[in-house]
Amino acid sequence: MPLLARTVNTPLAIEVRRGALAELGRLLADQRISSGGEVAVVVGHGQGERIAELIKPNLGNADIFTVAGGTLAAANELGSKLRRRSYDAVVGIGGGKTLDTAKYAASAYGLPMVSVATNLAHDGIASPVSSLDHDGVRRSYGVHIPIAVVVDLDFVEHGPDRQTRSGIGDAISNLNAVADWELAHATRGEPLDGLAITLARTGAEALINHPGTLGDDDFLTVLAEALILGGIAMAVSGSSRPASGGCHEISHALDLLYPDTGTHGEQVGMGALFCTYLRGDEHRFRQISDCLKRHGLPRVPADLGLTDEQFAEAVSYAPATRPDRYTILEHLALSPEQVRARVKEYVNAVCG
Repeated sequence: MPLLARTVNTPLAIEVRRGALAELGRLLADQRISSGGEVAVVVGHGQGERIAELIKPNLGNADIFTVAGGTLAAANELGSKLRRRSYDAVVGIGGGKTLDTAKYAASAYGLPMVSVATNLAHDGIASPVSSLDHDGVRRSYGVHIPIAVVVDLDFVEHGPDRQTRSGIGDAISNLNAVADWELAHATRGEPLDGLAITLARTGAEALINHPGTLGDDDFLTVLAEALILGGIAMAVSGSSRPASGGCHEISHALDLLYPDTGTHGEQVGMGALFCTYLRGDEHRFRQISDCLKRHGLPRVPADLGLTDEQFAEAVSYAPATRPDRYTILEHLALSPEQVRARVKEYVNAVCG
């Protein structure tokens, strides 16, 4: 019998709305994740007490663990605590570091994980990847995709605008990641996954064409959905390919050469714009540039406090961060002198 369909791992439930956190117990019961609230709730230090008060009425049987997230050590420490009791699920509530810590620990101990995002800084809210620091180096670890994804817009609204802008940059960069993947297919015969591409590109297209602002619930919902679709696209393809191309290589290089230059989303957003310029896609270049400008995101090195020379150095180093990945950067194989010239042209094109 021919294979006519495939099974795709996706969250059982996705909720993006205001007040979602206070009704978390209902969601867990309705989706048969935990009928009695026997869950391990993982929070960060910043909003832990407020979150605990909100969920207590509906999750009275939960244990709450506060973590200093973002490291492999913290994730392993959390994992050892999860062994002390039988839980229905792990519920991570907070930003990227907290969620990545919870995802890793839950996956390591075979527990389903519910991702409750209080900001929209990047696509880790729904991805099968945990980014954790180990021995001073940020590494990506494969984990199970969250069984449910919840975004509470009340928390997003009152969080730092810079985090939300960062999420815009991360979601928009999927357009470049997909273009790089298609280039690798055309040039080297690398297999494509059409469903993963559709998911990643659809979310980014909806976002880039949305006229709303950070204060608009409809816009925030579209942003959340774009980030969630990017995470699901990675789960579908079994790779970060649909959400990570030359834009992410540039960001990794900046992290290594000039730490703390910008947020992840700021760096990959500008990286995506630069890679699109190198690709010669003028229409997409203007689309991305206009979107980044509209939302106050960096477009040229000076916006991140970098000189053109420093950015060129990062671009030249970028392919070394992912030797297995083929993007527009590897395709052009520009010399350092050529990179400096193209960066200068790029800045003129953005500012001209």
